Amino acid sequence: MRRTVIVSLALAVSFLIFPALPAFSQYRTGYSELEESDMAGTLRSHVSYLSSIDLEGRAPGSAGEKAAAEYVRATLEAYGVDILSGEDGDIFGISRENGDTLVSRNVTGFVPGYDNSLKDRFIVVGARLDNLGTTTLEVDGNPVTQVYPGANGNASGLAVMLELARMVSTNSILFRRPVLFVAFGASTEGFAGSWYFLNRSVGSEIKIDAMINLDMLGTGNSGFLAYTSSNPDMNMILSQVNSDIQPVSPELTSQEPYPSDHRSFYAREIPSVYFSTGRYPEHGTVRDVAGNVEYGPMERELEYIYNFTRFLANVENAPQFRMDKPAVKDDGKLRTYDECDRKPVFLGNQDIRMFLVKWVYQYLKYPKAAVEDGIQGRVTVGFTIRKNGKVTDVTVLRSAHPLLDDEAVRVVAASPDWKPGRINGVPVDVAMSVAVDFKLEKKGKFGIKK
Repeated sequence: MRRTVIVSLALAVSFLIFPALPAFSQYRTGYSELEESDMAGTLRSHVSYLSSIDLEGRAPGSAGEKAAAEYVRATLEAYGVDILSGEDGDIFGISRENGDTLVSRNVTGFVPGYDNSLKDRFIVVGARLDNLGTTTLEVDGNPVTQVYPGANGNASGLAVMLELARMVSTNSILFRRPVLFVAFGASTEGFAGSWYFLNRSVGSEIKIDAMINLDMLGTGNSGFLAYTSSNPDMNMILSQVNSDIQPVSPELTSQEPYPSDHRSFYAREIPSVYFSTGRYPEHGTVRDVAGNVEYGPMERELEYIYNFTRFLANVENAPQFRMDKPAVKDDGKLRTYDECDRKPVFLGNQDIRMFLVKWVYQYLKYPKAAVEDGIQGRVTVGFTIRKNGKVTDVTVLRSAHPLLDDEAVRVVAASPDWKPGRINGVPVDVAMSVAVDFKLEKKGKFGIKK
């Protein structure tokens, strides 16, 4: 009961003064709090509380995890974010082998967008709520409890999510799509919270256009990373955001920094991006304390993630999960690429990507007006390869901008003949689609590519 009182008091005053730094602050090195900006100080305040000894490592189902959930809820409410989960969070249970049930919870906040035509198409921003909790060791015959504070893993991601929610709520008039902010409970139990959110909390009732995962953003040996599971549309959006001046830009990585809740969204074929600073020496140890987190870089990462979230919420066409199926209606006469036992062949190659490499990008001309106005994007072009190998019925399936659309159609329509697709040796008309990227590169002071 005493711990409950302490936690409740901490929640009550956390918005009036910064909570005191925990006793393990001696791990901090070479950084003065007097040098921090207000935002860096606020991030420090969040991390310090969420990784404090009082929360005992936020193990799934523990009183510490519940206290962290209460803190997230109270902070979101203070920032003007609508809370969709219940008073105690969105509670779920996990059956254990010993017959017990682990009870955890998610906390979900909501910021509406301004475009009524997109009011049912959401962007989800998520962060892991829990950590490893405690272990008990025997030292000289006496039990000693070790706490795993989880400052970087993942109080840092939660802190960035909270301040991102404040920024989005304050500037909601700039966001077309609504944004959901979710602190996932029991993530370390097979991503249970994110699975429950997708399969029980929202199910198929709403359309999630994309997910942003924030996990371990406070320190690391790899810099600032973005992992998209190699999704072409998400990669293109990252490239477009990075083309503007940013306080920091993430490095796109094809290697997953660490397993996290984006995996649940990937399993549901929802395009996702995972922002992280990657692995770090203190990961999963008692040394993962608030003093090791680098709050200045976190502030710059937050600003970038805000810009990315805004861009993603405002795109005309939501990112697609996959491009391996043509997005055209089958009129009963057309066959799909996958149906062919002998695929259409372009210049001796069945791989449709070679059509882009050997033809489209060789002859594509970036419209001058689009360059001058900084217009970028991805155009999805549908077309038919006829039985005689001719390319016909070229049309825009997903528009980026009229200037880019017209150029993409022009190049695809001018394609040389293909070898037609066949089924059982018989030539057939085949529906195809390709995604054509228009990307401007950054220039240095003298026009040199960076």
